Amino acid sequence: MGPPLRRVLLLGEGNFSFAAALCGAQGSHVVATCYESEEEAAGRGGAARSIRRLRERGAEVVFSVDCTKLKEHFLPGKREFDRIYFNFPHCGRKAGVAKNRQLLAGFFHSCAEVLAQEGEIHVALCNGQGGTPADQPRREWHNSWQIVAVAAGAGFILSHVHPFEVGTIDGYKCTGYRSQDKSFCVEGALNHIFTRSTAPLCSTPVSCQTQLGSQKVSFQVPEVLVDKINRGFLEVNSSHPVRTIKEKLSAGLSQAFPLRNISSCLPLLHQGHPGGVCHASIFWVSLSPGEAPSPEKMSQGLADAVLCSHFGQDTDENVQEGCSVPKQFYLRPSLLPHAQALIQKKTFSPGTLQVLSGPVFRKCRITPHSMPVFHEMLVVLAVSRGSENSCIQMLVENIKTTLNSLHQGASGVKPSISLQEATSFGAELNDFAAFEWQLGEIQHFLCVGTEPEASGSCVGVVRTAPDELKSQELGVVSASLNLDLLAMLLCGISDWRMLWTWDRRFLRQFPEGELRLFKSFSLYPPSYVHDVSFWVPDGEEFDEVAFHTLARTVSGEMVVSIQLRDNFQQPGTGRRSLCYRVTFQSCDRALGCREAAEMQLHFREEIQQHLGVTLR
Repeated sequence: MGPPLRRVLLLGEGNFSFAAALCGAQGSHVVATCYESEEEAAGRGGAARSIRRLRERGAEVVFSVDCTKLKEHFLPGKREFDRIYFNFPHCGRKAGVAKNRQLLAGFFHSCAEVLAQEGEIHVALCNGQGGTPADQPRREWHNSWQIVAVAAGAGFILSHVHPFEVGTIDGYKCTGYRSQDKSFCVEGALNHIFTRSTAPLCSTPVSCQTQLGSQKVSFQVPEVLVDKINRGFLEVNSSHPVRTIKEKLSAGLSQAFPLRNISSCLPLLHQGHPGGVCHASIFWVSLSPGEAPSPEKMSQGLADAVLCSHFGQDTDENVQEGCSVPKQFYLRPSLLPHAQALIQKKTFSPGTLQVLSGPVFRKCRITPHSMPVFHEMLVVLAVSRGSENSCIQMLVENIKTTLNSLHQGASGVKPSISLQEATSFGAELNDFAAFEWQLGEIQHFLCVGTEPEASGSCVGVVRTAPDELKSQELGVVSASLNLDLLAMLLCGISDWRMLWTWDRRFLRQFPEGELRLFKSFSLYPPSYVHDVSFWVPDGEEFDEVAFHTLARTVSGEMVVSIQLRDNFQQPGTGRRSLCYRVTFQSCDRALGCREAAEMQLHFREEIQQHLGVTLR
C-alpha cells in the first residue's frame, strides 16, 4: 500500500484552468473550488471544459465556497489539506487595499483550521501587491496588501517566494479582472508560500538543579532564560552548529597538543560577588527554600576554588554573620574562574591543553549580535616561563587553520581571520569583548570577518595568567572563544536568536558534523515600532541594561532594537525624561501587530513597576 494521497485545495478558481493543469500531478487529490455558484462559474470561457476534465480525473469540484469559512464547507474527516492554493485573491470590482487585507486576514485564519501541520499555503499576487522586498518595484508599505503581517496574525510565516511562471502551467489562463471574464496582467507576479509558525512559548517558572561544591542545589531560573537553560547544544547527540564548531576546533587543536576535556563537572552557579565585573551584567538568582549550602560543604570542591578566583568574594554585609559563606548566588558569566581554580589547585599537567566549554550568562543590551547566553569554549595551556608568546602563536595559528577550513566548507569563501594586539585594537568593542575586558587583562583579540577588507568581529580573546597564578617555572596562556558568534559568522546567520529557535527547520539544515550556509525559513518578518517615554526617578542613574533585559523578558526575545530618541531635562525642576523607540520583530515565528501591541502595553507596566519610572 502506497503513501496517502496529498490533499490539495484550490480556492477562488475563475475558469478552473489552473486546477485542471494541476490535476494530473501524481500522488495528489485535488479539491477545486470557487466562490460563485456552478451556473455562474460555468458561464466563464473554458470553465465548463475544465470542470468536466477535473471530474473525469477524480477531482472534487465544489462551488459557493467562502475562503474565510473553509471549515464549514467540508466534513470533519475531509477538512485537512496538505496544500492550499489561492491565486490572485481579490474582493472584486474596485476594492481597495484595506478590503483586500481583510479578505486575506479572514482567509489565513480560516486556513489555520484546515491546513495540515506540515502543510503549505500558496498565494499568488500581482507585482507590488505583497509589499515585500521581493516585489520589484516595491510599493510603499501603506499601499500594499501587507501579506506577511496579515499572515502572521493567523500564525503563519513566509517561507519561500518565487515568480509565478504562467508559461509553465499548461492551459492556464487568468481571468476575473474586476469580477469580469477578462484577463489581467500577471507579469512580475509572485507566488508566496506560507507555513505554520511554532507556537509562542509559555513563560512558566522553571527550577534548575546544579552542583555547588559537594552539594546539589536548586534555583529559580530568571524568566528571560527559561527557554535557554539546559538546551544540551553541546551534548554528544547534538547536531547543533555550536557543537560542530567546538568538536572541529578540538580536533584541530589535538593535532598540536595533548588535549583533555573537563567540561562535564562545571557548576552553573557562582557564589559571592564578582570582583571587577559590573554587577548590572550579572544574572542573580535565589536558591530554592532551605537549600543554602552549609559552610562545611562549601569548603570543599571546585566551587570553593571559584570563590577565591579572579571573581573574588565580598566580606561585607553580603556575608552571613558568623560564617564565610556569602548570601548571593549568580549564574556564571564566564568559564575563566573555573580554569583559574584548576590552575590554583595545580590539577593539570604542563603542555596538556585543557578544554572547558558550556553556556555562560550575561545581561546585555539588545542588538543582533549581543546575547544574554552563549556557549564559551575556553582552552588553557601551562607552559614553560618565557615561551608564552610562541605558544600563543601556535595556538592561534591552529585555531585560524580550523576556522578557515570550516568557513570554506560552509560558504566556499575564505574568511579574514586576524589576531590583533589589545593595545592597538582599532575597531569598536562588541559586547563580548567589552565584558572580557572586565575579567582581566587581554593580550590579543581574535577577529573573524566575512569581507576581505573588513576588520572583522571579535569572537575570542587571548590572555596570559596574572602573576599570582604563575609559578617560577610555569606560565599559563588561555583563549576564550564565543562559539555562538562563530556559528553566526561561519553559517551566515544574521540574528543570534535563530541559534536558540525551537523550530526544527533550523537543525534540519545541519546534519551531524556538517556546517552549511543557513537559509532562513521565515522571510521578511514584519516589524512593529512603538515609542515609550517616561520620567526617570530624581537623583538616580537610569539602568539601561535592566531596561533592555525587561524588554527581552516581556517580549520573549521579540524586541530586535531599542534606540534612545530623546533625552530631555525639564527647565527649573531638573527632572529628566527619556524616550525610547522599541522595535518588535521575530526571526523565526509569526508575530502579528496585535500581539506586538500587547507586548508593548505589558512592557510599559513592567518598567513602571520594576524601574520606578513615571510614564508620560
